[in-house]
This record gives sequence, C-alpha cells and structure tokens, in this order.
Amino acid sequence: MSTPRAFRQSTALRFSSAGFLTIWCLIAAFPIFWIAVMSFKEPIDAFSANPLSVIFGPATLERGSGLSVPDILAGIVLLVLTAQLAVKWLPGMVRQYSPYGQVWFGWICGSLLLGLAFVLIFVGALPPIMNVVNSALGSLGNPVIGLTTEHYSAVWWENEFYRNFINSLIVTTGVVTVSLTFGTLAGYGLARSGSNLAFWILIIALVFRALPHSVLVAGYLPWFINSAEILRPILGDAAPTLYGKPFAVIAVLVAINQPFTIWMLRSFFQNIPAELDEAARVDGCTHFQAFRWVIMPVMWPGVITTGLFSFLLGYNDYLVTSLLLDAQNQTMVPAIAGYFNRETTTTDQVEAVAAAVSITAPLFLLVMIFQRQIVSGLTAGAVKG
Repeated sequence: MSTPRAFRQSTALRFSSAGFLTIWCLIAAFPIFWIAVMSFKEPIDAFSANPLSVIFGPATLERGSGLSVPDILAGIVLLVLTAQLAVKWLPGMVRQYSPYGQVWFGWICGSLLLGLAFVLIFVGALPPIMNVVNSALGSLGNPVIGLTTEHYSAVWWENEFYRNFINSLIVTTGVVTVSLTFGTLAGYGLARSGSNLAFWILIIALVFRALPHSVLVAGYLPWFINSAEILRPILGDAAPTLYGKPFAVIAVLVAINQPFTIWMLRSFFQNIPAELDEAARVDGCTHFQAFRWVIMPVMWPGVITTGLFSFLLGYNDYLVTSLLLDAQNQTMVPAIAGYFNRETTTTDQVEAVAAAVSITAPLFLLVMIFQRQIVSGLTAGAVKG
C-alpha cells in the first residue's frame, strides 16, 4: 500500500535526513572499527601516522601473520551466518524448547550456546581448516592483510583478563537478577495501586536516582569496611568484610538502578489491561498466580528491555567498581583503565586496545539476539515519560 502523496516527505528532506543519519553512524562506528583494526596489528602498524599502514599492516605482514582472501571471505560468511541464526533461528528455538513459563531461561541458555559455538568455530575450528585451504590454493592463499592475535592471547591468558571477565559476569548477573526481581514486583504493585502514596513513592525514587553515584558510594563505604565487626554478633568469626568483594558493588549498583527499573516496569505494567488480572482472579488464581502466569508472559519485552539497561549499568560502570573492588576482584572496565593510567610500552597499549575491543563483543551479541524484544519493549510505551 503506497503512502498518500500528502504524507510523503520531500526529496530534500529525505536526502538531508538520510545524510545526517549516515554521518552519525560513521561518527559512532568509526572509533569501534578503528580500535578493532589496531588490536590486530603490531605496534608499529597500530600507531602509524599512515591510515593505510594501520589497515593493511605491512610490518605485521612481514612477520608472516596475516589473512588471505579466502580467510576474509570465510570470516564474513561465518559472521553473516551467526547474525542470521541469532535473529531468525534462535527466537524460534527458544520458544519451542523453553520450559513452560521459563522463556527467560531459554534465552539465557540459547544465547550462551550460540556465543560458545561461535567462539569455538571462529577461534578453534576455522584457523586450522583455512590453513589447509590456503596451502592447497598456493599463491592465492598468501596473506594480503597483516593480522595477529598475539595481543588477545597476552591479555586474556598472560595478564589473566579472564578473571576480570568473570568478575564482570558476577556483578552484572547479580545486578540484573536483584533489580528485575524486586523491580517487577514493585512496578506491578505501583501500577495497580490507585493511592496517592504510590505517586509519592515514585517521586522519591526519581529523586534518589538523580543523586550522584559518589554520594551513595561514600554512604555505603564505612559500612562495607566495618562489615566484619557489624556482622560478628550474628555470624561469629566467619563474618566477612564486604569491602573489595563483588557483593558490595552489586548492593550499590542495585540501589542506583532500582528507581529507574521500577519506573520503566511500572510503565510497562500500566500498558497491560487490568482486565487480565480480573479474568485470572475469576478463574481462581491468587494475586501472585495472576502476576506469575498471566501478566509476566505478556511483560517479557519490557523485562528484557529493562534488564538490558540494568546489564549495561553494571557492565560499563567505572566509578563504583573502581572504588569498592580491590585489585583481585576488579571488573573489566577499571582493569582496562589501569592499562592506560600506568607507564606502558606501545605493546602494552595495543594490548589495552585489544582488551577494550573484547568487552564490546558481548554487547553486540546481546543487542543482536534481543533486538526484537528491545524494539517491541521500547515501542510499548516504556519511554513515554
């Protein structure tokens, strides 16, 4: 069905809007693309003043590390297939094989399996296969672009960056789980409440959300440092010191994030007709059963969208994690900042760039897998104010 002529945009408006969008995409994507290219080069290429040297890596190529044309084509095909599986195949498999009422569990398992399969194929299976193919092709299999993965190996294994990754997983999992558990209950209760008290609770939550993060850290810090003495009457000599542990960061980030989570989820719940609750109650459900079995299945786009924002808060946080975690329990963002803040060689700086590229991969995977839920959640009214 064609758009009525009166509602069509003018040619100038279409070209200008497309031009602005293109420029914005280039500005936003260029830093990510550039550091990704730098992370696979030798330092002399990575920090070269000639952009072509950074892209093609002649010094890296001289060391015998590079990609041939078949390597590039195979990598592009694998990336496209992974994107197609994440967007088209994975949602259907999750709906088909998830336990009844446990779609969230199916998404977690499906995402982890897809990510693990991609890493195993891209890192483990594809290189030896392409070595055989390049040897069989002769001169066509010679490298044309310099590329090395030694910086990633140094970051993840020699510098034990995987420990920072595990710490980030612990923090983000705790923040998302606690925020959504209490946020869904509070948002549902406030959305269905007709009292003025609910309004003032939301206003107080909004004011609390506007406080600087440093204020909350300063308020919690003495309690975390003295937690062993505070908990000793209850737990005895086994009382832990929370300062420097991920649990302290989870508590502060949940305190920061919870008002925002409640506001978003309340908006989603308000868009669900109250008649669904009434129908479930007529059929014999309790209030919690109606919430669990009737309302929550309708709420999944909103829950996933809100959970993604909670994940980003814990995943990208620098201030709280750097102040409350010791060196052994640091998450990835403060650990990367430590690379740049100390006296380093150019090799260390390229390794820092490789670490920065590493932490963006899970974000792209999450957005690619949950794009439909995020779009439907945002258009369902969660950001209408």
